[in-house]
Amino acid sequence: MSLERSIEELGAARIINGAGTLTRLGASPIDPQIAAAMAAAAGWSVDIAELQALASTRIAQATGAEAGIVTAGAMAGLLLGAAACIAGLDPVKMARLPHTRGLRREFIVPRSHRNSYDHGVRAAGARLLEVGLADRLTGCGVRDTEAWEIESAIGERTAGVLWLARADARPSLESVVRVAHTAGLPVLVDAAAELPPVENLRRYIAAGADLVVFSGGKSLGGPSASGILCGRRTLIASALLQQLDLDYRSEEWEPPASLIDRSALAGVPRHGIGRACKVGKEQIVGLLLALERFVAQPADLRRAHQEEIVALLVNALAPLPALHLTSTRDPAHGDLPLLELRLDARAGLDASELAARLRRQRPAVHVDATAADLGRLVLVPTCLAPADVPLIARAMAAALSSGVPEPIGGAAGSDGVPRVPGVPGAPGVPGAPGVSGRAGAQGGPGAPGVRRQV
Repeated sequence: MSLERSIEELGAARIINGAGTLTRLGASPIDPQIAAAMAAAAGWSVDIAELQALASTRIAQATGAEAGIVTAGAMAGLLLGAAACIAGLDPVKMARLPHTRGLRREFIVPRSHRNSYDHGVRAAGARLLEVGLADRLTGCGVRDTEAWEIESAIGERTAGVLWLARADARPSLESVVRVAHTAGLPVLVDAAAELPPVENLRRYIAAGADLVVFSGGKSLGGPSASGILCGRRTLIASALLQQLDLDYRSEEWEPPASLIDRSALAGVPRHGIGRACKVGKEQIVGLLLALERFVAQPADLRRAHQEEIVALLVNALAPLPALHLTSTRDPAHGDLPLLELRLDARAGLDASELAARLRRQRPAVHVDATAADLGRLVLVPTCLAPADVPLIARAMAAALSSGVPEPIGGAAGSDGVPRVPGVPGAPGVPGAPGVSGRAGAQGGPGAPGVRRQV
């Protein structure tokens, strides 16, 4: 296969991603400079342990943690973090995982923090012990799990506490850290989708978390299969040891002393449970460069680009009948600009059907349909470029009419942008005499607690 062969030549269909940095849609676009750095790294041979130790220094600088490593995504970080809490620096315990009978293997977790991704913790052999009641989320009251309930659940088999980072998370991380550290237990924070704002890179470590997980393939803009695990040096060392290729004779093994204290180990550990989550030199280099750029880029500059996309979408979609537009922001993710779409009765279909019709267009258009059952769709600008806007408008027009896929092409205007034949209005947007969409003022971000894939 030639290096020039593209995804399209492999037979994969391109999509327009207005749903955010979802892994199933390829996560975030990678900047050409980062892709070039990854391609350059692919041509080198390098000691992966040494490269991870160098990465640890960069990650520590960005997060305020003692150490950090690059992982194969955020869920891999959860697995490695849990494995580190259970096994520590004991090679015998490392070799046993995920068989944890007789070990300290329980992670206490507030009931409202349970989610599908905590399977990563359970995959290490951990058992999750739920505490509290989420009355505020069920509509039955105002309370959620409280720190004293976590404290009351601590026992001889407790390995740590799992805390899911959300803008409205309860109990507070600070209160959880207090009760966990009083008992000598680590706190593992899942902050996979909590960037931006950039301040969150340091927030959880500053609050006392022992391990924090971030996704690398979302707003960081790194490789899709990358992530960060940062925290206490001894726990990071354990996580790395359970990920690395350790096929060494004992006398030959020289781990990077800046991260791994060999004298604290009884011997060279066997391949650990995290070996299945290995990362390559290309992922490490790509993630580090993406992290560096994310930290250096002013938030206003990032937001301005996203606002430009939303403004273009408003102009292109406003002439469509039965479509009501509202520009909103998500304060939980650095005031991320969003475009909310609602339909009125003239549309003759609901939000879920509109989202399905958009996915059937060519190219397919994906939107955030999290709140479709409430009649609301959202266009997220993080993976969109200005050139995508007329394609989204064309697809939306076709979906609102018959739902029949509208092929790319047709007559172009003087600006070279394809037009819908015989229809005036914005590029690729069919108008309707006397009927237009409505662009509203800025509003709220939608349902609280949503982990937006930014």
